[in-house]
Amino acid sequence: MTDTASTLWKLYVFRFFSSLIPAYVIERLFWEARGMTVQMVVYTEILYAVAIVALEVPLGVWADRWGRKPMVLLSAVVGCLEFLILVYAHSFWHFAFVALLAGLGRSASSGAEHALLYDTLKQHGQERQFERTLGRLNAVDIAATILAALCGSLLAGRFGLELNYWLSLASSLIALGAALLLKDPAMAACDSGESVGVAQPLRMSQYVRASLRFFRHRHGVSLVVLTGMVTGAAISFIDEFWQTYIDRLGVPVVYFGLFSATLFLLRLPGNLLAHALKERFSYRALLLFVAAAFALGFAYVSAFPGYTGAAVLIAIGFVSGIVEPIAAGYLHHRIDSSMRATIDSFASLGQNALLIAVGLGFGYCSDRYDIFGGFGFIAAVCCLFLAYFAFASKAIDQERQAK
Repeated sequence: MTDTASTLWKLYVFRFFSSLIPAYVIERLFWEARGMTVQMVVYTEILYAVAIVALEVPLGVWADRWGRKPMVLLSAVVGCLEFLILVYAHSFWHFAFVALLAGLGRSASSGAEHALLYDTLKQHGQERQFERTLGRLNAVDIAATILAALCGSLLAGRFGLELNYWLSLASSLIALGAALLLKDPAMAACDSGESVGVAQPLRMSQYVRASLRFFRHRHGVSLVVLTGMVTGAAISFIDEFWQTYIDRLGVPVVYFGLFSATLFLLRLPGNLLAHALKERFSYRALLLFVAAAFALGFAYVSAFPGYTGAAVLIAIGFVSGIVEPIAAGYLHHRIDSSMRATIDSFASLGQNALLIAVGLGFGYCSDRYDIFGGFGFIAAVCCLFLAYFAFASKAIDQERQAK
């Protein structure tokens, strides 16, 4: 087995067991049973996002300087700690601490994992396969999430909610084992033409300045990344609060696993076909379609609460599947290895800074108008972005033609 194939299989195993978390399907119910209101959950989401904003860039820089594997390994260790603490959590501050740990883990892995994947492929001249491989990696992630959801709801209905957290801890320990076996690729040579212009920078300030300069001078890249930020932030509210939405509709908990499985299953086609879609359609057309679908979808979910609204939640997830491989590929093909994790981390930082701002509005509207009002606020944000994107998106295709 080649080094590339070996690393990819370890990444697949790491992703599978990192996502085989039966706790997630009943997370909101478990937190509610331990005294957490919707407003408190939003506060923990904001703490999570604040932790990412504070840590994302430093950990991305460290991944570029000292290797991507240590950051992925840190993420795996933190994942184990999260579930160990949650089993015994009974106050807001327990959950708040877990949110901060989750932010640390997410910051450690976000830029590092994409960078490790891209440079592993680049080392053997296979970087054009990045979107396809990332889509498959996401598909493994989704498959594990579906399996965890189906099993988790059945187990919770029969044995109670806490068992799912012990099983999630066991899965996280296996993911930690896979992370220990990963191998850092040799740093690839700098890309020609689109490099950020920094060769082996030694100080964090140099990484930051180079990253900001990169985004400032590449308007198309910035807009594609911004689309990923907006859609990523919006879809996170579906992932976090779909349980609350269907609970308000009176859906029994035994069906939560089926709903969650459907929600994630329909994200598979987009992830698997993103690499082919970008060859047939322009980036602008694809992302304009996604932005319109998000704006109209969230508006329907808010205005027409019911089973059709729940179906539209699933439809939004279906459309969202194409975004990450396309946005990540568009970005990574235009940066060199010495800055890969740092610049990817900047994109994640932006998404979570946006998540903080949107989360405040979502929490306020949910508190006053229940979860349906919260999704109405997300609809307003997506509509504003759609109007901006339609006006500004010509830069994407112009940049692609100039490349």
